[in-house]
Amino acid sequence: MRSKQILKGITAFAAGLAMCLSVEAADLTGAGATFPYPIYSKWAEAYKAATGIGLNYQSIGSGGGIRQIKAKTVDFGASDMPLKADELEKEGLIQFPAIIGGVVPVFNLDGIAPGQLKLTAEVIAGIHLGKITKWNAPEIAALNTGVTLPSLNITVVHRADGSGTTFLWTDYLSKANADFKNTVGSGTAVKWPTGVGGKGNEGVAANVQRVKGAFGYVEYAYAKKNKIAFAQLKNRDGEFVLPDDETFKSAASSADWAGTPGMGVVLTNQAGKNSWPATGASFILMHKAQPEALTGRAVLKFFDWAYKNGAGMATELDYVPMPAGTVKLIQESWKANLKDANGKAIW
Repeated sequence: MRSKQILKGITAFAAGLAMCLSVEAADLTGAGATFPYPIYSKWAEAYKAATGIGLNYQSIGSGGGIRQIKAKTVDFGASDMPLKADELEKEGLIQFPAIIGGVVPVFNLDGIAPGQLKLTAEVIAGIHLGKITKWNAPEIAALNTGVTLPSLNITVVHRADGSGTTFLWTDYLSKANADFKNTVGSGTAVKWPTGVGGKGNEGVAANVQRVKGAFGYVEYAYAKKNKIAFAQLKNRDGEFVLPDDETFKSAASSADWAGTPGMGVVLTNQAGKNSWPATGASFILMHKAQPEALTGRAVLKFFDWAYKNGAGMATELDYVPMPAGTVKLIQESWKANLKDANGKAIW
């Protein structure tokens, strides 16, 4: 009788262990921002090779990611527009930054190299508002002495979906140009006065590549990956700067992560002679109450691994990894806010 009880106990333990292992080994699901997709994809590939656990991340735009995490159809959502503290509280969500990058203006013109063209917020606002319609317009020519600009119509390409990239781009332009702020404003989805839409950073990049004379905005990794020409921007300190991890890092150098509710720091139009004005962080959204504690913990393990092991991969793609001090704040937030069904911390 005793041997049967022992055998039954061993069988139950083995079944429980198998269940735990199966949950730990299950692929994770996430959805949202296209801005960080290149680095999430690279991290996911390396993480699966290291642990056997995959990540199914749907690059559907920040608006879609916010909707999916609210509906609890994914393990985590991702957005480049941080949610405000009251919305996080209402939805029972926690938010933390995963990576920093930059949005860049891109164009399709023959004979002009990446980084050769110079643009300002005033000129870009004029293009988006339909007031500057030719590439050889005096406003553009005045900034680009010695550059041969064609008498070609500017075809504006913008995002067609709810987008954190659009939020960062329009937030930068709204801060730097009153006309744009009063006419278009900032948001994940705005009413564009002119142009054609593309779905995701991928769609905007493809449209710009396809149309001669096109102008749009994408996350920097998409410009590099697709070999699309990008422009310099004049920043808040009046300096023309090129996009790269150093100018993104400069923009993020004074970020007050600890003092901002929900860590929702917006990095656009920051001071600093070397700061890229359209810099932003991409955020992860999770429910504070995690009924499947093992799944929630598995998500945190993925990002913990990425913070510790993914910095080099991020730099290769010209993203900026989160600083060690910020990672410590993030993990303290995990401990304080993410609980299982019994109210016990999952990290």
